[in-house]
Amino acid sequence: MTVRVPKAKLPRELEEVMAAQFSGVPEPVEVLFNHPGLAAANLEFSAKVTSWRVVDASLKSFAHMAVAALVGCSWCLDVGYFQAQHEDLDLAKASQVPRWRDSEVFSPLEREVMAYAEAMSVTPTTVTDEQSASLLAQLGRAGLVELTVFVAYANMSTRANTAHGITSQGFSESCEVPLAGRPEAAGRA
Repeated sequence: MTVRVPKAKLPRELEEVMAAQFSGVPEPVEVLFNHPGLAAANLEFSAKVTSWRVVDASLKSFAHMAVAALVGCSWCLDVGYFQAQHEDLDLAKASQVPRWRDSEVFSPLEREVMAYAEAMSVTPTTVTDEQSASLLAQLGRAGLVELTVFVAYANMSTRANTAHGITSQGFSESCEVPLAGRPEAAGRA
């Protein structure tokens, strides 16, 4: 698939920061820079979202990757796995997110978080009172609110990327363990 919106030229200093952070400029940033105000707001909000610390970083990483697998955002899976490596998260687990239901590596809480992320990501949402109550008991009020808004942001990012035709840029190729493929069973991510 080719990017559906031409990439915009980034300001030089931003291009340098992105290249240093990712070993290349992320295509979503280049596409969003066709609307510089929107791109700047998105970068600012993304920085804020990633600074929240009530919920464990690995849980949020798995949630985002579960959304990406469900929606079909190969770019988000690619960069998510790359970021997991650079944040010293469990790469064996991160590599299995696309097939989390079939994998033996996840804890019950990790499974609940990924199920919640998927339930938030389908239309209409399928989040149950039981899911919310269980996560509320385990993560607390602030944690459940943080996780929910984080997953909502992941949905915005994954859906914008797929709509713009943005696919994997190969960021995860430098990682030790390849990402697991998505199961072929209908209705499952």
